[in-house]
Amino acid sequence: MLLLVLSLTPAACAYSYERILDEPWDHSPITVFIDDENVPLHYSPTYYTQVEKSLEYWEEGGNGKLAYTPVFEFTNSEKADIRIRWVENLENIEGAPAGVAGYAKPHLVNGRFVRVDIVLEVGNYQGRGWRQYGDGTMLAISKHELGHALGLGHSDDPRDIMYPEYELRDDVNPLLLSKYASLLRTGALAALVALLFIGISWRSSRKKRKKLEDKYLK
Repeated sequence: MLLLVLSLTPAACAYSYERILDEPWDHSPITVFIDDENVPLHYSPTYYTQVEKSLEYWEEGGNGKLAYTPVFEFTNSEKADIRIRWVENLENIEGAPAGVAGYAKPHLVNGRFVRVDIVLEVGNYQGRGWRQYGDGTMLAISKHELGHALGLGHSDDPRDIMYPEYELRDDVNPLLLSKYASLLRTGALAALVALLFIGISWRSSRKKRKKLEDKYLK
């Protein structure tokens, strides 16, 4: 099982690269099933989009470490090659070590992958408080775990997506964003109208002032 651990400070180390298999799959395309129905309480529909972006990232070359070009095909079958699902928190649900944000579990037959199960959590605990992952964090986690599903191990380069620790970002909670999106749009529109009114009023006042100056100050 290959894990990604969330960290606040990346460790410094010499750069080397671990590879699990050069060609882990004996066929193409690689089928992918994303379970967006059996989801935890704090799941955001935007997470599905982040997984789609992650698949595109690897199809377009990813971090440049793959020995082949993967092609993915979505399927509704749970018999897919790669199966992706979400849980509320890996530490509580599956007894994972604290800070683990996702894992990929390959199943091998004769030295090739026949299935990879990817599990991603939607948030973690910082102290006593719950922290929901934003879309940027989910994108990074899913890219990392898909890298394992494609045969890549961990990198010692903190800038590489396959680095085993990830610095948690202060990105926006997608559930709060969707909940208050209409309110934010209304507020932004009201602010725009107010600015336009101020601008129009100022121009109107300037014209009136100019007329008075022309009339009385000549």
